Amino acid sequence: MPAQVLGWRQEAKALEFGDGLPRDPVRAAELYCRAARYGDAEAQYSLAWMLTHARGIERDEAQAAHLFAAAAEQGYEQARNILARMGTPRGAPPACLRPPEDDRTAVAPPAAPRHPVALRRRRCCRHHRRRPMRRSRSCASSTWWRPSTSCSRTWCWPSWPPNPNFDASAVSPKNAYGLMQLVPGTAARFGVRNVRDPVQNIRGGMAYLRWLMAYFEGDVRLVAAAYNAGERAVERYLGVPPYAETRLYVLKILAAIGGQATHPFDAAVTPSSQQLVLMRPAWRLR
Repeated sequence: MPAQVLGWRQEAKALEFGDGLPRDPVRAAELYCRAARYGDAEAQYSLAWMLTHARGIERDEAQAAHLFAAAAEQGYEQARNILARMGTPRGAPPACLRPPEDDRTAVAPPAAPRHPVALRRRRCCRHHRRRPMRRSRSCASSTWWRPSTSCSRTWCWPSWPPNPNFDASAVSPKNAYGLMQLVPGTAARFGVRNVRDPVQNIRGGMAYLRWLMAYFEGDVRLVAAAYNAGERAVERYLGVPPYAETRLYVLKILAAIGGQATHPFDAAVTPSSQQLVLMRPAWRLR
């Protein structure tokens, strides 16, 4: 978690309990909200607790349920236990779970990108069986990925794969496998029979990216978020989910491509998400 976000949470806690600062629950809630927008699970939980118990602010259990859910989805055990009693959140997510307003300035183009966009094309899927790791590194060092081309002539996601050590046998704590960190369900959806095989793993990951590009109509931010957290989470939160890992991941991707917001997509791959109608006013037109 960025130090600034941690600072907001710590100041909020001091203001909530009057620990070294005059007690100010309204200001505490504002700071918790700011940290929650960056995906801080503890801040999400603390604000939800204040809303549930009317600790110096107006009671709002509907908003609290969304905040408890966001914290629970990031593994915050106390939030998970409370949410089990409250039930599934209803309605649109509250403002405190929307992405921070300054996200766009935080991803200003880097001074000297290592690989200018649209300069190199790599053959990412026709890997030689005897040298899969060499080809995998070559693919991962490319800059972008063109969804309209075939699998054998494709652009690669910047700073890809998610597995920085290029360990084809890697398994994440979330049960994601291989170079492209595919979970079993996604691997099965895109025809990957052996998720540990580097060639199949990359093919499956690139096929998923191509599908996501069509599903979210080339919105790079939503595609990156969906690859990290799943398309259902993006639809539920009408944008980038309020998870610290996902929001930092999206910023990293956007910074790597100079803040590029959209990318061409092949509409024939899949119909677009019906939730885009709701996302555009809240997200794209902001």
